[in-house]
Amino acid sequence: MIRLNILLEDTVLKIFISLLLFFICISCGIRNKEYAENVLPYSEFPQEKELKGEVIELDTALFRCPFRIRVEGDKAIVMDLHGIDYYAHLFQYPSFRYLSSFGRRGDSPTEMLSIENVRFYNHQVWTLDANKRELTRLGFSSSGDSLLRDEAVTLDEDILRPLDFVIYNDTTFIIPDYSGENRLCWLNDDGKLIKKIGTIPSINDQALRKARPALAQAWRSFIDYNSHNGVLAMVTQLGEVLEVYNLKDRTEVIRIGENGEPKFKIFEGYGIPSGIMGFSDVQVTDNAIYAVFHGTTFKEIARHNGNLPDGGKYIYVFSLKGEPLCRYVLDHYVYGIWVDETTKTIIATDVNNDQPIVTFCFG
Repeated sequence: MIRLNILLEDTVLKIFISLLLFFICISCGIRNKEYAENVLPYSEFPQEKELKGEVIELDTALFRCPFRIRVEGDKAIVMDLHGIDYYAHLFQYPSFRYLSSFGRRGDSPTEMLSIENVRFYNHQVWTLDANKRELTRLGFSSSGDSLLRDEAVTLDEDILRPLDFVIYNDTTFIIPDYSGENRLCWLNDDGKLIKKIGTIPSINDQALRKARPALAQAWRSFIDYNSHNGVLAMVTQLGEVLEVYNLKDRTEVIRIGENGEPKFKIFEGYGIPSGIMGFSDVQVTDNAIYAVFHGTTFKEIARHNGNLPDGGKYIYVFSLKGEPLCRYVLDHYVYGIWVDETTKTIIATDVNNDQPIVTFCFG
């Protein structure tokens, strides 16, 4: 009887091990089927640090929604997403003495209907107006304290609702592709589409097959590019996905955090967010990738009737290959950032504060 029990236990154990190995093989098979080799998860950062911000007192009240900040040399630009009269403001840096405003709001040929981003390039400034489908170049006045409109580039009709852009070189722009077909559009200096690259790295087979436009809406992303190292980074506005394209060696890696890819429900052909607020800005420096992360669920936003601080209180730092390095926890909720690795300073915009410019030291 004892021997029979031992045999039964041994048989049960063998069956259990066989089933365990079977399910492991199945799960590994599913993972390999669902994810490409360059799609890698991340859950933890080797370091986490708290940063305390210092508010910069401005001598003028200009902003409704200070969304982006850009710095080059002794000039800083703060972009106001919902500006009343002007969409962008020029300051002396680092004093943040106000100099002038540009991007007048209006529907005349020289005015702007919206502003999505602003970038320095070769000591000039470019802006994106999605509603006019226009990139505009501005040059500094002889005094250096104002910006004058020099050129406007009308975007190709194949470019759908562009919400961000980077400048690849003197003759090429890169804009996220929101058609659902690819990830990035390359345009020449006449605004004409040259090529598209990348694919949406989703495992939502149903959406990939039947709801590409809704999928593209959910995967809308912010981008940045560093010409010194050739790295272009994309971060999703929903979910927790970082895509890193090295345009020099033509490699690509995708990092997906614990919150997964953008989640949404389809309603009348549109993608309705159902997961979390993801990233709101990204910067590729010479040494790393910095991204502002929110992490607030839409359920939480609805539960508080939208009365929550707006922005993210985390800055994620990744290597140029997408490896998680550090997570900064802020004492302010911020939207846009500018990172100066030389001075170990992060300048950020806080839309919740009447004094919206905040600096953090991470040295």
